[in-house]
Amino acid sequence: MWTKLICEFLGTMMLILLGDGVVANVTLDKSGMKGGGPVQITIAWGLAVLVPAFIFGAGSGAHFNPAVTIAMWIMGNTPGSDVIPYIIAQFFGAFIGACLVYILYKGQFDATEDPGTKLGVFSTGPSVPNVFLNLLSEIVGTFVLVFAILGIGNVAGCASGVEKLLVFGIIVSIGMSLGGLTGYAINPARDFGPRCAHAVLPIKGKGSSNFAYGWIPIVGPIIGGAIAALLFKVIPW
Repeated sequence: MWTKLICEFLGTMMLILLGDGVVANVTLDKSGMKGGGPVQITIAWGLAVLVPAFIFGAGSGAHFNPAVTIAMWIMGNTPGSDVIPYIIAQFFGAFIGACLVYILYKGQFDATEDPGTKLGVFSTGPSVPNVFLNLLSEIVGTFVLVFAILGIGNVAGCASGVEKLLVFGIIVSIGMSLGGLTGYAINPARDFGPRCAHAVLPIKGKGSSNFAYGWIPIVGPIIGGAIAALLFKVIPW
């Protein structure tokens, strides 16, 4: 059990280090890649999932996402006793990963005046605030993520390791198509852990952590992942 939890912690930490790291890299002032844009961010987030998945997949299944863990429990692929420990490890890993991003980019954070840009490194937010549509965006995005991950199992002759590349494609596809709506958290740990880090870290001129919105990237992905798992189970493949 401890091996699985360590893998989930380290994998989620790496996910956020690389994912939040690319956002810092292309949005913060005085960063060498400032202005890289949403395409760089979207591809890098896909890679941020891919790299730890290859490293830790054999150890824990490479969930790195409470919505995925809950969906796998619904599918019967993850024991119920693993669900809460996995989620705790994921949230803690995400928090530490975000703290590392702040430490590495402290000079760039200090040089950036806009509080929204700083918060955007850590957590997601809607381009057009609308509770129902923002929640629906996270539900639909996570539904696609989980349903597609489960569908990989139906690919005949898929060699071991190739499924990780397919997950990279899924993440990039969701980001390219739906990312402009809410920042496509599609992962409660990915948003809440870094949002908590933003709240407690001594970031110069950081402003609000916007916890009023923070429930949407928690509840939406859990609903979307659960619907995907339940639908996948009833389809007579």
